[in-house]
Amino acid sequence: MQSPEFKLDLERQQRTGLDEAVFCGGKTSEQISNILNAVMQQEKSILLTHLTPTKLEGISEKLKNQIDFDPISNTGFFSKPHPLSAEKNIAIISAGTSDAAVALEAARTLTFFGHRSQLIHDIGVAGLWRLLERLEEIAQFPIVIVVAGMDGALPTVLGGLVNSAIIAVPTSVGYGAAEGGRTALNAALSSCSSGIVVVNIDNGYGAACAAIRILTAASRSK
Repeated sequence: MQSPEFKLDLERQQRTGLDEAVFCGGKTSEQISNILNAVMQQEKSILLTHLTPTKLEGISEKLKNQIDFDPISNTGFFSKPHPLSAEKNIAIISAGTSDAAVALEAARTLTFFGHRSQLIHDIGVAGLWRLLERLEEIAQFPIVIVVAGMDGALPTVLGGLVNSAIIAVPTSVGYGAAEGGRTALNAALSSCSSGIVVVNIDNGYGAACAAIRILTAASRSK
């Protein structure tokens, strides 16, 4: 079932290596339900992001029972995610506990697409010893997603310490001058650590997709 309001992109995985996902922000529960009914008719699975408990409550019981919902990251797996790979190539680091929701969105996205990851929380630069005591562990991962708000310094610091691919995720955490994440975003974009990839504010989903694209590109060269 397609609709004037939406058109499923069922060939996206073949083109890009990433299935279509549903961004639930700005959609009503009825619109989300219509999309899920269409996905179910095609016997597909889909990732839901920015799915709030209120919107989930408005979805029919039949559909809701098929959603693996996480209230911290506001993500849902509709039907079964991809089988998990054997390798764990991606670390996800959050600077502080307040950044955990965005870090978990990245982790849940990776899980849905079949990639294992290692979450490491609360190692921001305010207590640099916390980073240093985990540095040897972090350096073992070829890809590191770094989630940080306020001054957004952690991606730059880590970029000067390991040779992993660094994907910076600025978050909207912080007081007034943090400007809802713009300060952290600008810090990541202007970083003096070369080669850091930067995604949009609070975009854990986008960071996970960037990591998957890196892995997919690397596998073609083997």
